[in-house]
Amino acid sequence: MKEEHDERPFADILAEIFGTDPLHIANLYRLSDMEEAEENLFWQGWTAVSDERRQAIVRHLADIVEDNFMVDFSPIFARSLQDAQPEVRVAALDGLWDATDLKMIPVITRLLQEDPDVQVRAAAAGSLGHYVLLAEWGQLPERILPKLIETMLAAYDSEDTAVSIRRVLLEGLGAADHPRTNDLIVHAYESGDQAMQMSAIFAMGNSADRRWSVTVLGEMQSPYEEMRAEAARAAGSIGNSDFVPQLAELAYDEDVAVQLAAIAALGQIGGDEVQRILADMLDDSEIEEDDELLDAVEEALEEAAMMAGDFDFGDFMFDDDESDDDL
Repeated sequence: MKEEHDERPFADILAEIFGTDPLHIANLYRLSDMEEAEENLFWQGWTAVSDERRQAIVRHLADIVEDNFMVDFSPIFARSLQDAQPEVRVAALDGLWDATDLKMIPVITRLLQEDPDVQVRAAAAGSLGHYVLLAEWGQLPERILPKLIETMLAAYDSEDTAVSIRRVLLEGLGAADHPRTNDLIVHAYESGDQAMQMSAIFAMGNSADRRWSVTVLGEMQSPYEEMRAEAARAAGSIGNSDFVPQLAELAYDEDVAVQLAAIAALGQIGGDEVQRILADMLDDSEIEEDDELLDAVEEALEEAAMMAGDFDFGDFMFDDDESDDDL
C-alpha cells in the first residue's frame, strides 16, 4: 500500500530516511510494497546506514505494522533478521508477528536455537508460539504443529535456556493441543517463581481452557498488580462468564494496567450483563475524565455488542440535546 503522500522521487525519500535528520514517519510508508527497482535501491544504501538509524527505522516499521494491516514491510523485516545488531533483529521479529509465511519458520527457529542474544531468542520463541496459535486456530496448516512444538519443547527442556526465554516458550505452548501442555503449566505455576507463575497464567489464557478458571479467578485477587492484570487478560481469553463479577471490580482497580486489562476482557466475554456494566461505565465521571479508559470502555462495548449481533454502537451513546427532546 502506498499512502497518500508527496510525489517526490523514491531516491529523495530514501535519502531522508537514511539520513541523520529526525525520521519523518510518513516517509516510511514509501517502503511498503516496494517495486523491484526501489527495493534494490533500498538495499544498496542500507549497508551504509548507522546502527542506531537502522534500529530506529525497523522499530518504527514494526510499530506501523502493529496498527496498520494494509502495509507490507515483510522483505525488510525478513532480511533484517540477519542484521548485526540484536535490537534490529528483535524489531524485525516484532514486525513479522502476524506473518503467515511458512518459509520464515526455519529462519526463526535458527534464531531461537543459535542467536547469541537472549532478547532475540526470546522474541523468536514468541514468534514460533504465534505460529502455533494460528495453526491451532485453523489459520495455518495443522501439519506444521508437530515440528514446531517439538522445537519449542526441546528449547524449554534445555538447561541452557534462560528463564526469560522459557517463559515465552511456555506462553506459546499454552495454545498447543499437546499431552505435555497442562503439566508444563501446572509445574510452572507451582514453581514458586513469580515470573514463571505469571507466564503460567498467560499460558492458561492462551489455552482458552476453562479447566483453569478457578486458578485464574483466584489470581485476579492477587496483591500484585502485574498478576491481576495477567489474570484479567487470561480471563478474557478463556471467556468464562463466571469471571464477569470479578472483572467488573478490576475495571475500577487502583492500577490503570489492571483496569485496561479487565475492561478489554469484559469486551471479549460479552453478554447482556457485560454490555450493561460497560454502558454504565460510560456514564461514570471518573471514566469520562480519563481518555485512555474511556476509549477502552468504548472499544470493549463495541466488541461485546458485535458478539451479540448488535452492531449499532450508537445505541450506547447519548447526545444531550436528543435526550432532552425525549423528556
